[in-house]
Amino acid sequence: MSLILGIESSCDETAAAVVEDGRNVLSNAVASQIAKHAPYGGVIPELAARAHLTAVRPTLDEALKTAGVTLDDLDAVAVTHAPGLIPALLVGLNFAKGLAASHGLPLIPINHFSAHIYGAFLEQEDLVFGDPDLFPMLAVVVSGGHTALVVVGRDGKMTLAGTTLDDAAGEAFDKAAKILDLGYPGGPVIERLAKQGDPHAVNFPRSLTPSSGKPVAPENRFHFSFSGVKTALLYHVKNLGGVENIRDQVLFDILASYQEAIVDVLCRKAFDAAKYFDVRSIVLAGGVACNGALRERFQATVPRRYRAVLPLKKYCTDNAAMVGGLGWHYWKRGVTAPPGLDAQARLPLNQTIPIWFDKVQP
Repeated sequence: MSLILGIESSCDETAAAVVEDGRNVLSNAVASQIAKHAPYGGVIPELAARAHLTAVRPTLDEALKTAGVTLDDLDAVAVTHAPGLIPALLVGLNFAKGLAASHGLPLIPINHFSAHIYGAFLEQEDLVFGDPDLFPMLAVVVSGGHTALVVVGRDGKMTLAGTTLDDAAGEAFDKAAKILDLGYPGGPVIERLAKQGDPHAVNFPRSLTPSSGKPVAPENRFHFSFSGVKTALLYHVKNLGGVENIRDQVLFDILASYQEAIVDVLCRKAFDAAKYFDVRSIVLAGGVACNGALRERFQATVPRRYRAVLPLKKYCTDNAAMVGGLGWHYWKRGVTAPPGLDAQARLPLNQTIPIWFDKVQP
């Protein structure tokens, strides 16, 4: 039995988790900062860093207590070092460095992007990340900061097939909520209100798709752009005389249509990429993977020849269980942090995720 402590602080969630053998989540403590950032309509990096400083030790203590272990029981510390907000990342990274050094534990650097992909396999009894039948795999990583298509080969090599050229999908939800004075974060409130609306009431644009009315350049086939749908919403609100004139069913219809445009583009691009890259499975990951409309569309329309993998909702948003789980794979191969490991806002995706091709639980 191997116990890995995961630490996550890439944005506005302070998280710590203890994961056994890469799969069994013994604890998953998360301290949210939503209330601190809500007045600003988005995450303020310095406020996030200060909140991490306050929350990181209590969150660790909660994770250890829930798991029923101590720091002396751990085999390694895995920590997110990139990509993310530098001030926020530095808090978790330096805290993890101190823990590892003071307790003689290996320090494992984790790519937040890779961790989200791995998170889709946590506590899924019929799924093992090392099942060769799943590879090559297409990961659709959708969050407030990322919208990307990543192909993961049988060797674990990640290749970026497409990304957003401007706003991420989650960012588009947040900005829509800000335009309509619905509060922050935008995704959950839009999803809730959109259930009462007609998704076909307003024809919002689907940028970089054939249905946009313009031919898509080959180099943009798997890229995303959500700034257009956000701008279309802004003008639609102005044409209706402003937010004060948008209430009840009109609001519900607008939100349902806006959400439909984003979900439609995500699924359409994902399935096109899956066919082009001849993958065996498609993984939906990231915070926006919590969205019920996206999950329903994904499951209902994914072509039968692909294995659809949806994470449990609690492992969609930022958490440390995905960090600790993936960290086990690196630890098994003896991969530890290089001297002088630092936080990075961006990180190339031409990395390799260690994969153990074994259908049996480790």
